[in-house]
Amino acid sequence: MTDNVSTPVLGVIGGSGLYEIDGLSNTRWETMETSFGAPSDNLLFGELDGQQIVFLPRHGRGHKVPPSGLNFRANIEALKRAGCTEIISLSAVGSLKEELPPGTFVIVDQFIDRTFAREKSFFGDGLVAHVSMADPACRRLGGLIEQAAGGLSNETVCGGTYLVMEGPQFSTRAESELYRSWGCDVIGMTNMPEAKLAREAEMCYATVAMVTDFDCWHQGHDDVTVETVIKVLIENAAAAKQLVVNLAPLIGGRSDLCDAGCHNALDVAIITAPEARDPKMAEKLDAVAGRVLRI
Repeated sequence: MTDNVSTPVLGVIGGSGLYEIDGLSNTRWETMETSFGAPSDNLLFGELDGQQIVFLPRHGRGHKVPPSGLNFRANIEALKRAGCTEIISLSAVGSLKEELPPGTFVIVDQFIDRTFAREKSFFGDGLVAHVSMADPACRRLGGLIEQAAGGLSNETVCGGTYLVMEGPQFSTRAESELYRSWGCDVIGMTNMPEAKLAREAEMCYATVAMVTDFDCWHQGHDDVTVETVIKVLIENAAAAKQLVVNLAPLIGGRSDLCDAGCHNALDVAIITAPEARDPKMAEKLDAVAGRVLRI
């Protein structure tokens, strides 16, 4: 693990083939144990243009774990233990707007969490904390991603709201129209509670939502199917890899804490008095919150 002002290490969460990048060197797969069980897969450590990178296949290699079955807490803690200081999440989504066709990349800045079957916090009975989620994506990291996306052939939109549904089924037409009426831009199944947990673990977090379809609201397109999603996913993969390549040298420029507050999110978040904290919970949370719990 690293402290909050160490050399930046980029964590990448995404598809199982995302790490097959030309120029990635000194690679090794490592098993990572966490206080919350096993993550989706082993972690791939490597270097790209001198930047340390850690890849986590979100659904495991071969896509074995469904959205509701993901151990989000283990995934985020594993990246924290691996030394990651910033996380870019690359996620397939459906579009809820005509102007965001398949192939568009959206740098998300807001989420609406409609999931209901997932553990959403590292904290709990015996040690309570409330982090701010007003701005759930790191604006500094999002700005770097926008720079990195400048040379891509895919259109990239900076800013958008991601509706996170439980899944694994896709939306009904009524649900899709409801989310459109809320002003949401894209819809997917994976970024919550991922973003919440990254904030609790004091890591910068940003999402690139890669549009694969128009969900089911668009009367001019076929209903969304796994086949159509996979087809566009494959087409987006090369651009996603290039985005990571472009981002790697930009990440290394940080020399201090994130000015958006991500790296010290727990400074005023823990509400349980020191004398009332459960020692076992404190020990369990050492990897993600030890910086403030050991004071």
